Amino acid sequence: MSLKAQLEAIIYAAETPITIDQITALVKDSVAAEGVSDESDIKSRVRSSLLELIGEYGSSDHGVEIREVAGGYRMSTKPEQHEVVRAFAKSLKPPVRLSLPALETLAVIAYKQPVTVPEINDIRGVDSGGVIGTLLDRKLITTAGRKQVIGRPILYKTTKEFLMRFGLKDIGELPSMEEFEKLVAESFQAELVPAEDATMSGQASPSESAAPNEAHSSSESIGEGQKAG
Repeated sequence: MSLKAQLEAIIYAAETPITIDQITALVKDSVAAEGVSDESDIKSRVRSSLLELIGEYGSSDHGVEIREVAGGYRMSTKPEQHEVVRAFAKSLKPPVRLSLPALETLAVIAYKQPVTVPEINDIRGVDSGGVIGTLLDRKLITTAGRKQVIGRPILYKTTKEFLMRFGLKDIGELPSMEEFEKLVAESFQAELVPAEDATMSGQASPSESAAPNEAHSSSESIGEGQKAG
């Protein structure tokens, strides 16, 4: 079996992004059998073969690609195939989504990290303490020490799991606030439309009718924070 075939099989089978060091450890015996014994030469051979494989998957004949995510490599569908894959996923089971408050809070942490709960509350305009526990349970955020101010509140930041879930190489790949607002609108369109219909018939609760405005207000606050930074 060729080295590229081995790399392809390993990356395909990996449940989480696999690093170049992990890959090298798995294939070094077969590479050494070809007469390459030096560790650095083996790693260099693996890296060059991986780059070739990434290039091959980059052609329009493939619907998937090999991407560098969270410090490792994984296979994922190409952006132009997302709609057909999303339709397929929806046909299997309902999509699992974060609640709007949780998504807002996660966005604040992602763009302002490390950040404390009082700072998140100031940006969102509401208490975010409840959803912090949800985000911690889902391993999307983690603690990052304590801020050196009175009371020493806990700081929060995003995790490697966050990068994996959103397919990001690092925080630098976060979309702009305009793109983020569009993602929020698309993600929650199905939930917000029924709420609007219910409002017209006089059946919506105050919390339902307030949710879209709250989301808009929060995203504006994050955007202002970005520009100020």
